[in-house]
Amino acid sequence: MNRPSTLLTTAALALGTLVPLLGAGPASAASVSVGTAPASARGPLAAAAVTGHSHPQVLGVGGAGAYRIGAGLAALTAAGRIDWTAPGCGGVVHAGATGSWAGVLILAFRDGLLVEVGTATAPPRSPAGAAVGMSFAELEDIYGRRGSLIRNDAGDAEAYLVRVGSRVELFTGHPIRPGVGYFQVGPASFVERNFRQGSTC
Repeated sequence: MNRPSTLLTTAALALGTLVPLLGAGPASAASVSVGTAPASARGPLAAAAVTGHSHPQVLGVGGAGAYRIGAGLAALTAAGRIDWTAPGCGGVVHAGATGSWAGVLILAFRDGLLVEVGTATAPPRSPAGAAVGMSFAELEDIYGRRGSLIRNDAGDAEAYLVRVGSRVELFTGHPIRPGVGYFQVGPASFVERNFRQGSTC
């Protein structure tokens, strides 16, 4: 009965060794469909095999896995997809994911609907291959004219913003080192507004 996991472990270790040797860039890493652990951007499949923790690598403006923007908190809770909740202000509730996304995704619900999915780990990566731990210069190399470096209204924080219709990918700074410390997606009216203006209460 352990044969599939043995085969997966062997394949993951082999791929984890080959990918760095072939010089795979962020875009190719984002296309891998097998899950990874949030331990390392290099050789992620090998890390997954060692830790036993795996999840899809991609977090896009629509969300990730079952955590789709617009999903209801009540429905996700009933399905066993919510680990914990913490009420905020203005009708916002923060929550933690379960399963392979546990400890990886932080969720925000406003009026019972999912409006933000964020992570402080790498992977996941954006569909373009951007992730926590990268520098803002690396994000500019990945996104080119599709993204831009922005500052909040107070002028004391900067972030990298990518617009996709009415939604955004937002990469905010790290508290103790240069570069990206948090990656979040959702409607611009919530994600971008909160960064620029701060919390309403």
